[in-house]
Amino acid sequence: MVSTPLADASVPDLLRLLALPVFAYGAYRDIETRRVPDALWPPLLLLGVACLAWEGWTAYGQPYAFAFRQFVLITAVSVLLVGGLGALFYYVPAGFGGADAKALVTIGVLLPSYPTYYFDGFVLPLVPANVRVFSLTVLTNALLLGMAYPLYLLGANALRGDVASVMAVGKRVPVPELATTHGSLLEGAGETRLTGGLDLDALRMYCRWRGVTLAELRANPGLRDPATLPAEPNDPTDGAVHRGARTDGGGDGRGADDESTESDAAGEERAGDGYDDAWGAAAFIEDIEGTAYGTSPATLRESLDLLAERESVWVTPGTPFFVTLVLGMALAFVYGDLLFGALGVAGFV
Repeated sequence: MVSTPLADASVPDLLRLLALPVFAYGAYRDIETRRVPDALWPPLLLLGVACLAWEGWTAYGQPYAFAFRQFVLITAVSVLLVGGLGALFYYVPAGFGGADAKALVTIGVLLPSYPTYYFDGFVLPLVPANVRVFSLTVLTNALLLGMAYPLYLLGANALRGDVASVMAVGKRVPVPELATTHGSLLEGAGETRLTGGLDLDALRMYCRWRGVTLAELRANPGLRDPATLPAEPNDPTDGAVHRGARTDGGGDGRGADDESTESDAAGEERAGDGYDDAWGAAAFIEDIEGTAYGTSPATLRESLDLLAERESVWVTPGTPFFVTLVLGMALAFVYGDLLFGALGVAGFV
């Protein structure tokens, strides 16, 4: 136990507080660019291993064997369950980005057991769960916070008078703002839809590849003509709002294998303006490596037609799971387990 001016805690528990500013920085990057730097994870993993070694040695030296068995059990559950879940999501994304998966692995190693911070008159976390696996508390807190996001969207849209079938998963965004907006379109072919919309990273990839801005595409109908494509297209990048070093916010999407890229001939040749490849959509998909986040030429063409005509569209920002994970971690250190606290208030525990 180490005494500090604010609180008393073990050395591993004090060291684990370093995770908070690092994860907070990652959350900031995720909000701004939907990309989280790879460099965050190795130091935290090394810190987690060092803390585990310290706690394991301390538990092994206890006069009663239960202390070490408890340490092994809690660590195994944290690493295998929470860390294993992160590893699974890394190889089978299922809607989670690479940063989300690596964060779960890191949390499983770094935060296995409940920390304890003794202040003058109270102890944090305030509401620890009976299951003494801290990483599980972080995860359940994040899931509960994530479930609240659709309710926020529903209420905010209702207050603005934006009523649609997708109002619980999206928001209306002015088309000129899409160049710096994260998410996917919830519209196509004149109707709102929950799935299959154009990823806005793919839109930015197309604009960069072609060397034009979204405003120029909207202002010049002649750019529908594939003859206006550049002879030497630019690097499409990965579509991030702010380009920089490669990160792990879900990959660049150009190596994906998505059946949605296969559209029927009618969709490919649909050209109300008389062009076989309006906007050069098929040329773009053929030229880049991969599929641009599963985007088909038909989807890109349809979306560009929509954006050229509309002033605002429905967009799903998605729920940045990494951000809710960081909020869940901060709450876990201070309050404890949200689910356990709610069950306690309801009288179930």
